[in-house]
Amino acid sequence: MTYRIRFWILLSAFWLGSTMLWSAEPIAASPKLPKSMPWNLSKLAQPPTFEWVDAAGPVRSLLYEGEPFGGKPTRVFAYYATPGTLAGDPSQDKSLPAVVLIHGGGGTAFRDWAELWAKRGYAAIAMDLAGSRPIEGTNAHQRENRTKLPDGGPDQGDDTKFGAIDKPATEQWPYHAVANVIRAHSLIRNFPEVDPDHTAVTGISWGGYLTCIVAGLDPRFKAAAPVYGCGFLHENSVWLPQFEKMTPEDRQRWIMLWDPSRYLPAVSMPILFLNGTNDNAYPLDSYLKSYDTVPGEKQIRITINMPHGHPPGWAPQEIGLFIDHYVRGGAALPTIGEPLLGAGRIRVKCDGPVKLREAALHLTSDGGAINKRTWRTLAATIGDNVVVAEAPPADTTAWFITVTDERGAIVSSRVTIAAK
Repeated sequence: MTYRIRFWILLSAFWLGSTMLWSAEPIAASPKLPKSMPWNLSKLAQPPTFEWVDAAGPVRSLLYEGEPFGGKPTRVFAYYATPGTLAGDPSQDKSLPAVVLIHGGGGTAFRDWAELWAKRGYAAIAMDLAGSRPIEGTNAHQRENRTKLPDGGPDQGDDTKFGAIDKPATEQWPYHAVANVIRAHSLIRNFPEVDPDHTAVTGISWGGYLTCIVAGLDPRFKAAAPVYGCGFLHENSVWLPQFEKMTPEDRQRWIMLWDPSRYLPAVSMPILFLNGTNDNAYPLDSYLKSYDTVPGEKQIRITINMPHGHPPGWAPQEIGLFIDHYVRGGAALPTIGEPLLGAGRIRVKCDGPVKLREAALHLTSDGGAINKRTWRTLAATIGDNVVVAEAPPADTTAWFITVTDERGAIVSSRVTIAAK
């Protein structure tokens, strides 16, 4: 069958709401992935069957096939938007880049998130990973404004994230959440208006956690941007009490199966990490260990007291600029090297396609929990591809450099944390 014939058959099926889909190329699993991983990547590479809930609105909605749960089939609710659906003329959509949007704890599929990316020129899919769907016309940021699907998968709570560790892996929330993200990717890649070779993924909080895992499992993505979420949750995170309740055997099983530290070494696409200095859930020490675990191309943006939430998590322009660069050829973010400390100065190489307008040194002299410290900011000087700042005072316990270009895009150096 020629591509032209395949295209028009699939396009007709798409708009008629048919569940007809085509097989896809397999996922080339990295040899760095742990043998303990429970997912069948070959199966997840196949686009799931789906049906439209709303095939006519500017932001459309659908249900797609999920993983079996409790011996029963499941479906996943998702919003889908493109530049064409927003304009009321989907026929204008051709060879679109695409993005998969992963909500965090307490979240759901967010219509406005999908719309935001469609306005940027992307096909966007935002799915619910708690076995639910939003109630139309209500504020999806409030938990009471969503309803459980009769054939939904596991809910998203501590009981399904941590308390089910003694159950089979396939009956636990992380298994379903990761699988359903990859299924969403396989689905959107199969839509005729999408260029399957130009896709990206971003997630917020627990969605950032999932992004870290999915980026290691699914190399079909060309860029990834986890916000807040990271690995090494058993070493430092707001969930330490959950780990303390586990037996040593269950704790080790959770780490082996579900901690992103097991999957980040397999990340092969460029990845941008974004977090705040004082994030209560995902502290900087665990975040930096996660960043260090990625072997390839990576950048980081740390913000003083970045608020934690869905709108604050999708707001940073750096996410769009980073993904645009790797899937659409847009101008890259600034790059910043490893800071060198000596002769009373910090020197760090920096560069970028857009002129830098300012630089700063951020530091704290506090001790105690890394996410409870007070930070202050000092100006740094931009020279010829180098930033220079006064060396931090002797009592400094953590510090990092940021540079900002004329677009207002910010990147950070790796945060240096003094040994305890």
